[in-house]
Amino acid sequence: MIELSMSEPLISTEADEVLVVTNADLRESANVPCWPVYEEFSHLLERELARQGFKMKRAHQYDPARKHGFISSQKEGSELFARIDPDAPIIVLLTAWQYSHHIAPSLAHHRGPILLMANFDGTWPGLVGMLCMAGTLTSLGVNYSRLWSENCEDVFFRDGLAAWLKDGKIEHDLSYLETVDRNHPVLSSPAGEAGIKVGEHILKHKAILGLFDTFCMGMMNGFFPLKALTSIGMPLEALSQSALLVEMEKVPQKLREDCLSFYEARGMRFQYGEDPASELTREQVLEQCAMMIAMGRFAKRFGLTAVGVQYQQGLKDSCAASDFAEGAIGSTERFPIPDEDGSIICEGKPIPCINEVDMGTAIPQAMLFRLLDAMGLPSETTLHDVRWGSEFDGTFYWDFEISGSVPFEHLKGGIAGATGYRQPAMFFPKGGSSIAGQCKAGRFVWARAHYEGTAVIMHIGTGTAVELPDQEFERRRRATTYEWPLMNCVLDGVGRDDLMAGHQSNHITVAYVPETELQTVLQAFVAQALTQGISVKIAGSAKHLL
Repeated sequence: MIELSMSEPLISTEADEVLVVTNADLRESANVPCWPVYEEFSHLLERELARQGFKMKRAHQYDPARKHGFISSQKEGSELFARIDPDAPIIVLLTAWQYSHHIAPSLAHHRGPILLMANFDGTWPGLVGMLCMAGTLTSLGVNYSRLWSENCEDVFFRDGLAAWLKDGKIEHDLSYLETVDRNHPVLSSPAGEAGIKVGEHILKHKAILGLFDTFCMGMMNGFFPLKALTSIGMPLEALSQSALLVEMEKVPQKLREDCLSFYEARGMRFQYGEDPASELTREQVLEQCAMMIAMGRFAKRFGLTAVGVQYQQGLKDSCAASDFAEGAIGSTERFPIPDEDGSIICEGKPIPCINEVDMGTAIPQAMLFRLLDAMGLPSETTLHDVRWGSEFDGTFYWDFEISGSVPFEHLKGGIAGATGYRQPAMFFPKGGSSIAGQCKAGRFVWARAHYEGTAVIMHIGTGTAVELPDQEFERRRRATTYEWPLMNCVLDGVGRDDLMAGHQSNHITVAYVPETELQTVLQAFVAQALTQGISVKIAGSAKHLL
């Protein structure tokens, strides 16, 4: 018989109090260095709450043994929320990457008003964690509000906080998103008809998403119901990372060496050192080459349109990080991957790689690959974190940054423009090379899918990547994660606060498109999505291209 303990009193609030919880990483090696940023920002929030007549009540305290005060597991989050008054107003204060599943299942049962509050900072970006949690709660059908600030002193933040304290909700202006009707005239345009053909092909023949050990990094918003994937013609092939390790072992040493030599000969610079615990070694990159070859063989064996590796949890304790393998396999200029019979796999074409096995980016990445390939255009795709952003010469530029890998074609200078740094030890104890560099200037289409129930919704827009001056680019690299590739860009008709208010993920998919083809690709992509049964919301001024 299960004994239920009711001895501990509920953690509740008075009329002038707000309960604050904070969630973060599963890895204590990440939580400890992230804690000082939280402490600093929490004091700023506490000061502003006091200015508005409220007291901050911390639901959980700093743990001297662990050297931080974050919730760092689902068990811990569940135990905490079991003791919280379900009607208490709660601010979830996020200043670092966080695993949503630690607290989202508890928030789903919370009756009181919920505010997701993020620091807008590139160091340990709470804004990334907040966007992930927001997408998760949206997918779970939970009512919540979201807010963000650099220092808790701007009018936007103060007015938003005041509204939430008074009404228990914040109503953001989401007019930058416009629903595209399923009978929109774009479907009958020449470009739309081309997109319809690609969509119909996927529905008939399927675009299989091969993902190793799905549900990564606590991204509940990145794991879609199987019915949602099946309905749009993009079923899941669930693969095991243990099988990937076995397949890697089959790759002979000479093939690994040939693969690495391919990239060195084309000018990629690897920052090698001697200590594998803190520096990049050649052995780590050779292991990553074996992973890329193994991933290619899985793609052929299972007929995959796209492949994705969970990468951090699981593999981080078993082998070098997957990032070099992911960026390289997603490139058109790629070491020729031989199958075991000697035939070259997907020669001359990228294999879309889904970083962090995020199904919400797998959908637009695989779709755009199929569409661009059918149109005879460069078809490399990637995802990025919506990492940070700031103004330069009066213009706000986003810093889109993914953890270590983009296709080489997305970098200024291609392979020769890439540098391989050791992945940070706080995340990757086994090391491995990143693919770092400045993303090239150019126009692009962006997208992100999320789900509500079993319906798939996709936001689609356009943007421009820019090559900022060296000094400014270096400043942004040092304000984020130096070892990772960085894209600086503006989104057409979508401001900073627009995206923060309405985006349903920490991730965003991008595909470069020639300026002369941008309108055609956008129209075709929208028609393709509608054909596959996906609800489309066009973002910002991209609607004028329809």
